Amino acid sequence: MAQHGKRYLEAAKVINHEEQYRLPQAVELIKKTATAKFDETIEIHFRLGIDPRHSDQQVRSTVLLPHGLGKTVRVLVFAEGEDARAAQAAGADIIADDEVINRIQKENFLDFDATLAVPSMMPKVGRLGRILGTRGLMPNPKTGTVVQPEDLPRAVEELKAGRVEFRNDKTGNLHIPVGKASFDETRLLENAQAILDAVNRVKPTAIKGVYIRKAVLTSTMGPGARLDLSVAEEA
Repeated sequence: MAQHGKRYLEAAKVINHEEQYRLPQAVELIKKTATAKFDETIEIHFRLGIDPRHSDQQVRSTVLLPHGLGKTVRVLVFAEGEDARAAQAAGADIIADDEVINRIQKENFLDFDATLAVPSMMPKVGRLGRILGTRGLMPNPKTGTVVQPEDLPRAVEELKAGRVEFRNDKTGNLHIPVGKASFDETRLLENAQAILDAVNRVKPTAIKGVYIRKAVLTSTMGPGARLDLSVAEEA
């Protein structure tokens, strides 16, 4: 059993673990209990009623957070020629040509936070699947990260503004960042509501029972507040 420090135990007294909180109240509580010496990340953890062994019950999508994540997002784009120039003009931090692809493959170069690719580059990108896939960085049409050249400016802009990809893990859980503890309550609330809406939108049709069994809002070092999903889904 994990041993918690004094700060955590004091914060845990503020939150009733038997209670389910409306989203605005949960945000207020988590901000109040995020007392670490660094700017903690606020996240929502979901326990889904899916069987992750089945391909038709996977949950994977993206959400554009209205207020971003409070950090600079370094975007790498797999593109060549005119497409590369368009990506650079759109604000991409790294253009992944053959040289960069080789660095990723041979040197484990991963100095970026998000990736995009044009379709013509996917045969080359495919060999990076083992490296990028385990870190959630592999471009994929399902998450809007394989885009047509004309859509590169919009896609780069959205990633830099705070578009977040999410997918269930092997146990059927989701872990999605909401923002920083330094955000005001309104920004955290609007980001969290966008996440709840996005997760509800991609409910697999194969699920017959309860989709979201549990959702908890928490900070990096603090306790969690369970969300009242009946209210959140109506918002």
